[in-house]
Amino acid sequence: MTDRLPNLPTPRGTDTDDWRLMREIAAGSEDAFRDLIGRYQDVLLHLFARLGARHDEADDAAQETFLRVHAYRQRYRPTGSFRTFLFTVARRAWLDLCRRRERRRRREASGYDLEAMERSVGVGLDQRLDLEAALQKLSEGHRMVLVLSIWGGLKYEEIADVMDIPEGTVKSRVFHALRKLRARLSRARVS
Repeated sequence: MTDRLPNLPTPRGTDTDDWRLMREIAAGSEDAFRDLIGRYQDVLLHLFARLGARHDEADDAAQETFLRVHAYRQRYRPTGSFRTFLFTVARRAWLDLCRRRERRRRREASGYDLEAMERSVGVGLDQRLDLEAALQKLSEGHRMVLVLSIWGGLKYEEIADVMDIPEGTVKSRVFHALRKLRARLSRARVS
């Protein structure tokens, strides 16, 4: 792992020490938990910063990672590298942070950027209400990728990261969502 992330600080100790700390944490040792945090906090902060987190977000994601490790303490089994386990937990904390950030951004916005969607779907301003209604009828998965792509301005790769799905799935969902929107809007024009 260190070879792939050369700029991350290398923690003191070995996996054996980490496994010992996890056993002590499972037994209720707060000192062991503090030692584990001291050993890996800078590693996680650097990791989250490289993923694009602001300083406060990196702190939050690192704290969330440690809370999850602590919650998992009774079930942890040293079947592989502790760093792999830790980075798996960190990745999930990061994805949750990204989801919370996106939800917050959507809440703070006054609504969807319907003009951008109108350009993508090919409708005029007079069909705005039809577009909003059609958008709300899409499945959550289709609506999310479409909103992230058109309104959020995210690239397919970024949407894949946020939603934890393959990039090909994002492309497919955007294609099908636009097709469904166009079909619904065509039916609305006929009515």
